[in-house]
Amino acid sequence: MTGTPGRARLWDTVGLLARFGLAAVWLSAGIPKALDARETTVAVRAYQVLPEGLVPVVAGVLPFLEIALALLLIAGLATRLAAVLSAVLLVIFIAGVAQAAIRGLTIDCGCFGGGGDVAPGQTAYTWEIVRDLGFLALAGFLVARPRTAFSVDGWTARRAGGPA
Repeated sequence: MTGTPGRARLWDTVGLLARFGLAAVWLSAGIPKALDARETTVAVRAYQVLPEGLVPVVAGVLPFLEIALALLLIAGLATRLAAVLSAVLLVIFIAGVAQAAIRGLTIDCGCFGGGGDVAPGQTAYTWEIVRDLGFLALAGFLVARPRTAFSVDGWTARRAGGPA
């Protein structure tokens, strides 16, 4: 994916957009969950996959994990690690939504706050899975090519004399 300097700059810019796009997703998801712990707990519980004792733990950690991933991606620090963790989290979310659909649960995903039971016919499982697959593609791009413009990773590599 390198080649000419112009092409490298193009891929760096695409990576920057992927990094910021994924960071925006995690901030949009994490902040509302962090601000309403009760509602986040309701959303996690609605999936009916965790033992009750783990529900508040997952609900308590998840928003801050999402925010931490966003901050790493914004800074371009440990970009590949943040992208791998993002991909793992997105696969878990896709599996959660898919199992809810297969089991006939009628819940809102709680992806960006809210969540819990909804009326039959009010689910958006297909859209949620397609959307998360798009986010997964961004994470996959950054796993494959973590070098991006305006990143701490690039700055430290240049200072160390390595390839930015």
